[in-house]
Amino acid sequence: MWPFSNTNTSTGPRYRAVDADFAVAGQIQPDDVAKLAEAGFKTILCARPDNEEPGQVPFATIAAAAERAGMSAVHIPVSGMLGEGQLIRMEKALKELPKPMFGYCRSGARAGSLYGAIKNR
Repeated sequence: MWPFSNTNTSTGPRYRAVDADFAVAGQIQPDDVAKLAEAGFKTILCARPDNEEPGQVPFATIAAAAERAGMSAVHIPVSGMLGEGQLIRMEKALKELPKPMFGYCRSGARAGSLYGAIKNR
């Protein structure tokens, strides 16, 4: 497993900083969002499709918590291989939304893949 930058779960979810502009983690909860804002994140990216598994928090719930915390939120769901449409939306998000960004999905891998694909274009 990746080494995580934040291992103190009382201060929010565990995450791994990819670089100064982007960090990744697995599924977050609405209560985590304010802690992420306190940690300095400005935007939340969800790379997980809604209803991927039972009990999963819908993106709209996370987006509402982000708005309350003064953060931006974007949903670019990935299921399977990355597509051109997802890459275009990610590129736009990186250009237009404030950083640093916090990306999540089930494990953090899809969010990290989206970021890496754009950074390596």
